[in-house]
Amino acid sequence: MRVLVLHSHPVEESYGKALYKQTLESLRKAGHEVDGCDLYAENFEPVLSRHDRLAYHDYPGNTEPVKSHVERLKRAEGLVLVTPVWNFGFPAILKGYFDRVWLPGVSFELVDGKVESRLRHIRKLAAVLTYGATPFRAFVAGNPPKKIVKRVLRAQINPLRPVTFLAHYDMNNCTEETRTRFLQKVTSAMERF
Repeated sequence: MRVLVLHSHPVEESYGKALYKQTLESLRKAGHEVDGCDLYAENFEPVLSRHDRLAYHDYPGNTEPVKSHVERLKRAEGLVLVTPVWNFGFPAILKGYFDRVWLPGVSFELVDGKVESRLRHIRKLAAVLTYGATPFRAFVAGNPPKKIVKRVLRAQINPLRPVTFLAHYDMNNCTEETRTRFLQKVTSAMERF
């Protein structure tokens, strides 16, 4: 299976980057063809410009500014997000990726006023997230990233398929032991993906 792995952490020598590298390695070990998309390393432009917004519904012209990313998404059969959670949301670069790449005609189409998915070719979805907050604080805040992955993205891909959701909470108080244990959890999950 061809798996697109989206990564959105700007620091090279970070735990987030270690999670990304381990995700890629474990997926390859499982026999998947992996397309690693490190949004910062690729200098992805997350801002939806005025021009992009005006052309938003004009498929296929709307895809021109992000054509290579659209092609990668269309080839994917699996999708894995590896990202930190900042202020109970995704980093702006990842949010911008969704705004600029998951376009009408690419990820959905409006048919008689109803949204129809164009991502049914993606058979598996996973997320590997790190939170500064504790699980309780994330719960009290409504845990928007978890809902986006398990509800919004899942619905756009296939609402009947299970989602692998892995989160290391309380990174502000993590230890070598908690980081190692979570890395092992990610390894196991990606080798079974």
